[in-house]
Amino acid sequence: MKSALISSLVAAGILATVSANAVASDGTITFNGELTSATCDVGVNSTGSADATVTLPTLSTGSLDSTGTTAGATSFTIDLSSCTNLTASAYAYFESGANVDTTTGRLTNNGTATNVDVQLKDSSGTVINIGSSDQSTSPVAESLSSGSATLAYSAEYYATGAAGAGTVSTSVTYSIEYI
Repeated sequence: MKSALISSLVAAGILATVSANAVASDGTITFNGELTSATCDVGVNSTGSADATVTLPTLSTGSLDSTGTTAGATSFTIDLSSCTNLTASAYAYFESGANVDTTTGRLTNNGTATNVDVQLKDSSGTVINIGSSDQSTSPVAESLSSGSATLAYSAEYYATGAAGAGTVSTSVTYSIEYI
């Protein structure tokens, strides 16, 4: 009986040692961020509403006859006004969602046209990789020093093959980032 008790204690000691080694820490990850008091009223295309529709032009499918062809660039703005922190700059961050192809960073078409996506560009003409943190690397930001700013963007059709006739409909969620 005594030897069974000793064997059990030895086994428990070995398991405790093995378990202690299995949960040892290997490193530390630190997360940093910042909250700002900067806020602005947001409107799209001077509508005063943060939700809006941008209508791309009606084009012939011949304008989008091969992969990589773009057409119908249409400008739109996100207007910031009544900004409370005049030392910040701001840009729009276009978020990942159901309509975003995470491989290409373009908006997928939910309409009836085939082989066409919608691609966004910033005011410098750089393609925006929607949903990617790449947007934060070197964004085109506008100063809020005057209490307002206009963020300029464009949307255009992007052919993923020879486009087929039909409707194009998609959407994207965005947030205003203050830096």
